[in-house]
Amino acid sequence: MEKENKKKPNPTDVYVGGRIRLRRNMLGMSQEKLGESLGITFQQIQKYEKGTNRVGASRLQAIASILSVPVAFFFEDAPGADGGEHKGLAEDSSTSFVVDFLSSAEGLQLNRAFARISNPKVRRKVIELAKVLADDEEQ
Repeated sequence: MEKENKKKPNPTDVYVGGRIRLRRNMLGMSQEKLGESLGITFQQIQKYEKGTNRVGASRLQAIASILSVPVAFFFEDAPGADGGEHKGLAEDSSTSFVVDFLSSAEGLQLNRAFARISNPKVRRKVIELAKVLADDEEQ
């Protein structure tokens, strides 16, 4: 009964928090470092990233500045956001897939390692390998 009374985070707050986490991880920045830059604790950053605490406008602007992205970055493809454009379902799901992938530890590690490969031929071979491995998993 007590769990039913607990308020669930707003989906937009959860999404914005996920985008904060995504960008912070892409930069290799810790929650503690982001918190220090904002003058708050890493626990507060955790709450923002989970969506349990809402990020105010001025705080979101400061986060955007620290993470070197426009504020709009945190709302791109947000649930329920209708920017007047009607995209196909495939585009929406692929965008969501990319965000989910880059939010995972494995996705970040793979992305960072791949970005360090400077030889275009080696990069193509890695892509071919990934495709072959993915096909093997389906069978």
